[in-house]
Amino acid sequence: MTRPSLRQIHDAARPLVVPLAHDALSARLIERAGFPSFNIGGSSLLAARHGLPDLGLAGMGEMAAAIQDIVQSVSIPCLADADDGYGDVKNVVHTVETYHRIGVRGMLIEDQSRDTKRPGEQAAQAVVQVELIEQKLRIALERRPDRDFVIIGRTDAAGTEGLDAALRRAERFLKLGVDGVFVAGLKSTSDLERTGAAFKGQWNMTVMPEGGRIAWHTPQELYAMGFSQVVYTNSLILRATGAMEQALDQIKGLGAGTAAAIGPAEGLATQAFDDAVQMRKWREIGEASRV
Repeated sequence: MTRPSLRQIHDAARPLVVPLAHDALSARLIERAGFPSFNIGGSSLLAARHGLPDLGLAGMGEMAAAIQDIVQSVSIPCLADADDGYGDVKNVVHTVETYHRIGVRGMLIEDQSRDTKRPGEQAAQAVVQVELIEQKLRIALERRPDRDFVIIGRTDAAGTEGLDAALRRAERFLKLGVDGVFVAGLKSTSDLERTGAAFKGQWNMTVMPEGGRIAWHTPQELYAMGFSQVVYTNSLILRATGAMEQALDQIKGLGAGTAAAIGPAEGLATQAFDDAVQMRKWREIGEASRV
């Protein structure tokens, strides 16, 4: 059975709603929850794997190794962050070839300057000249293995040059032939409405960031504005971090004699964990091999 491509999944959705996976376990849970695809973002991945912020500290090799672990754990396709291509046009080609080889089905390339990179959806401090990012996107399009490998152009110019400049950049990206655009750093519902209207009918990605920097809207509201994909960026890793901190506080209190005994994990949670790591499959394999 041929699995649908990322493009087919996107085109069938109204809109395509995806979370970010930060490791293989979170990707498994996303798949088990019934999502047809997911994204991999640098901020969550670097935090989970290396305990680092997304400030350009990791190279393509480190990112690819982590992404490969995630991709190989599931059967649904993903779109992965490729930063600025990790260097010049040679690095962009190397990234396209590497990402495709490890099973990624699409990538985002951004115009944020690596020298002043800001994590996640924080406003960029600087973007590169538009001709440079166009050069990178053009070579990525030329060297991708097939049209099913999606190339998304991300611009962070809204934070440094204003929304009008960011929209102009995204327009230029589409004229180059990218499959879609992501205008990052939007600050208000008005910004969302303008960006949605500007690229309605295109692969038009937006995010719902945590932290109250912008009012949240439902996917249906965003689709009506003109967005075809809605990404929930750090929603999983932030909640996982909070839950682990609470459990650690309880365990610490036990050691200090200031807390009641910690109760066992809920049965459903334990079952979900066993299912996510495919415990039954591996037990059956082990039992079948016994003499």
